[in-house]
Amino acid sequence: MNKKIVQLLLVIAGALLFNMVFWQEKPGINMVLFDAFLLSALSFLYPKAGQHAVVRWLLVGHLFCLAMIVVHNTLLSQVAFTVTLLLLTAFIEYAHRSVWFAGGSVLMNILLCSASITEQFRTINPVRSRKRNTRKFIRFAIFPLSLLAIFFIIYLFANSIFQEMAAKAGVQLERFLFLFINLFSWQRLLFMALGIYLTATILLKSRVSYFSNKETNCHDHLQRARKKRQQQPFYQLSKNYMGRLTDGMLALKNENTTGLISLFLLNTLLAVINTIDISCLWFNVNYQINKPAYKMVHEGTELLILSVILAMMVVLFFFKGNLNFYKRNKWLKYGATAWIVQNAVLVVSVLVRDYYYINRHGLAYKRIGVLFFLLMVFIGLVTMSIKIWQRRTTYFLLRVNAWAGIVVLVLASAIHWDELIVGYNLKQKDNIELDVPFLLSLSDKTLPLLDRNRAVLLQKQQAVQQSTLVPTEDTDICSGCYIQQLEQREKAFLASQRQLSWLSWNYADEQTIRYLLHKTSLSLSDTNR
Repeated sequence: MNKKIVQLLLVIAGALLFNMVFWQEKPGINMVLFDAFLLSALSFLYPKAGQHAVVRWLLVGHLFCLAMIVVHNTLLSQVAFTVTLLLLTAFIEYAHRSVWFAGGSVLMNILLCSASITEQFRTINPVRSRKRNTRKFIRFAIFPLSLLAIFFIIYLFANSIFQEMAAKAGVQLERFLFLFINLFSWQRLLFMALGIYLTATILLKSRVSYFSNKETNCHDHLQRARKKRQQQPFYQLSKNYMGRLTDGMLALKNENTTGLISLFLLNTLLAVINTIDISCLWFNVNYQINKPAYKMVHEGTELLILSVILAMMVVLFFFKGNLNFYKRNKWLKYGATAWIVQNAVLVVSVLVRDYYYINRHGLAYKRIGVLFFLLMVFIGLVTMSIKIWQRRTTYFLLRVNAWAGIVVLVLASAIHWDELIVGYNLKQKDNIELDVPFLLSLSDKTLPLLDRNRAVLLQKQQAVQQSTLVPTEDTDICSGCYIQQLEQREKAFLASQRQLSWLSWNYADEQTIRYLLHKTSLSLSDTNR
């Protein structure tokens, strides 16, 4: 069979499956069914792609994220699943090594999806042939259908039994049409169109291979190129500061000297900052309000993170082009290495700040995000050092760090962070400022944990009610009525689960349902006693 026909049939089948398993459902077993179809279709359309090690490792990571959706069903696991699926598609359909270029190819698939679908129809069914077949069918059908209609009307009035049978058939046809219209409502048709678009994005390869062709010219190792300095990156920026020193026979020597002076000054300044951090944050910490350590933890963290990013850009600026091959750049490398090491110390200082903040205020999304960001920055500093001493390209730097980010994303999806936040903050309730409204805003998986700590919530609720005026109207639940808010969330969760089918099953929701139903049965038995 023609490959174009097969691709079109697979897109239609995928859209129908998407419509059936996701309509008015939440992610769960339906993700397994739809993903199994997509992976099977990709392996059928591109059978040689599985020979590449990158595709196999991406497949392992993608299936791990799929398993985490069934187990945890968190937003992070869904994001990781989507990212790995799109990257897997790009690496199967195109020749790539970098996540960045693969992401560009996926973007082309998304933007040109409509054109790809149109091309499938044009290839399969030419317009002239389609019009000719339509005219032929109409000519053959008009006369027989006219005769059928005439004799049907005659027999309908001539035979009462046939008339009753026709009436019953009309009623059944009316019911069928009613169900058909409800099944294919405007909302359902739009949802079907979304399924076509998503399936086509995954299965139909775009004809534009710009990013794949672009990556073929990228390499991990630097190669000395004899080209005009005006064509080198950052030339104009250097020209603005150094003037004529950027041109001529001594241009590399002048750049090396400028880099040495700059790195010496920057290292000296950062050494002062790191000394202050080590003396005030690492040792002999007096973490109290209005003390230096307290102010350092609560102020300037974002600016320090920005400074680390700028520091990496400074190294990229100095180690560009043929300066990497300059024979007398040894001290420049030493200065850059010292700069990287000092920035690693600064990363540890930011980590210490985040630790003290968590220790005082508990876990939250932003504080956990800072930890992951610092991990990625540390990886970036290590790869930056490799770039300097092994003469690697910026392409290598971006490629390795992107893959590190994908690994971190996949591994992070293995943890239910909402549950971790609630569990940690409740255990540290005597040592931190417990933010109950924030805990009540987290996912449904935390409901059993919150319910088991009703005493803590009640204590906080009484403290709030004593310090503020609380409305007593029955029509609205007050902001400080934590127990009522929890009970309302539990009822809403059970009500929403009754609207879902087995397609939305996941382990996290199942555990929450069992806990709440068991709790309800115990309360009913106590009432009967």
